Amino acid sequence: MDSPDPATSAAGPATPMAGHAAAAVPPRILTRTLAMVFLSSFGAGTSFSLLLSVVPLYASSIGAGGMGAGLTTSVLMASTVAAELCAPRLTSRFGYRAVMAAGLVLLGIPALALPGSASTATVMAVCVLRGAGFAITAVLSGALVAALVPPERRGEGLGLHGVVVGVPAVIALPLGVWLAERIGYASVFTAGALAALAGLAAVPALPGRMPRPGSRTRVLQPLGILAGLRTPALVRPSIVFSAAAMAAGIVATFLPVALAPGFGDLAAAALLAQAAASTLARWWAGRHADKNDTGRQLAPGALLTAAGVAVPALTTDPVAVVAGMALFGAGFGVAQNASLMLMFERAPASTYGTVSAVWNLAYDAGMGLGAAAFGVLAARTGYPAAFALTAVLIPIALVFARSPRSARGGGRV
Repeated sequence: MDSPDPATSAAGPATPMAGHAAAAVPPRILTRTLAMVFLSSFGAGTSFSLLLSVVPLYASSIGAGGMGAGLTTSVLMASTVAAELCAPRLTSRFGYRAVMAAGLVLLGIPALALPGSASTATVMAVCVLRGAGFAITAVLSGALVAALVPPERRGEGLGLHGVVVGVPAVIALPLGVWLAERIGYASVFTAGALAALAGLAAVPALPGRMPRPGSRTRVLQPLGILAGLRTPALVRPSIVFSAAAMAAGIVATFLPVALAPGFGDLAAAALLAQAAASTLARWWAGRHADKNDTGRQLAPGALLTAAGVAVPALTTDPVAVVAGMALFGAGFGVAQNASLMLMFERAPASTYGTVSAVWNLAYDAGMGLGAAAFGVLAARTGYPAAFALTAVLIPIALVFARSPRSARGGGRV
């Protein structure tokens, strides 16, 4: 039985009407501190997305060739994954404000070195620094949102954060390429730097240390990043999500190539439908997760992702491809929010940095490995068969995550 609320005991028993009014008003999500987290996340996401496709184009234009252009993205993601492993330890030692500020500076300042350089080595060094900066901002913002939002509305808060970081991917990614063709690389690099540095205005309002865990938070022992990677209760949802992220990396990288020549507009429309559906579905999933069992969303979201990625294996009909990518995006958005919320539910606030790092590792490593493996596979089987095999991979991950060996941590996916 719950103990009586001290404030209620001191003031006498609550009236039925007062109790009804208290139950009818949900706790507030958006506070000034959370708004500042969103502002820093939006700046970081805009900076990252604005330059994501532009830097490979620039590398190619200065003589790096196709291999060098591809290497910029590989270096960027490798640096991101490496920094995600270090982010919780850095935060534990230096606090959220200092580390977030460092992440935004690493994401912004190096971009200013690109306009005056025609050196491939400089471009790669900038990618290393920016990847580290993005990793830091992603891990810290995810942990702070989970800690600052009331536990009973955490799903909605995480979904809202998904919109904040999803909008730059929808808008800034194509905008960067469009602007580079019209106003030049230097202006885009400067805009990317300023977007990240603008987030510094929010840093003084962030908490220095992680807020205390809420009363409804399930208590586990504090986890380091390696311990988190060995904890089945966290790893099982991340396995499923990583399989979905592999498909996302494959779609973003190979869908335009896999479609027949002359279908460039179709590829653009399909990728836009995917990104928009993912952002909206992540928000929708968050709102509904607070009222239902979070674990019930992950498997349907993953299966919708698999169904969507199977469409290019079956047809190149324009309507079907766009619809399939919208389905894919919706499933991926649900899987994003459900996996992240499920992992936060299984950990105390003191380990939210580790949880966020594990989730981001699943995301980035899945996207990178998926794209690399798909390229090798498609060269042997052709694109339709490779897309079909990718679709099969996600249900296999669901089965593996439910296996007795991986279920020893308790709970269900």
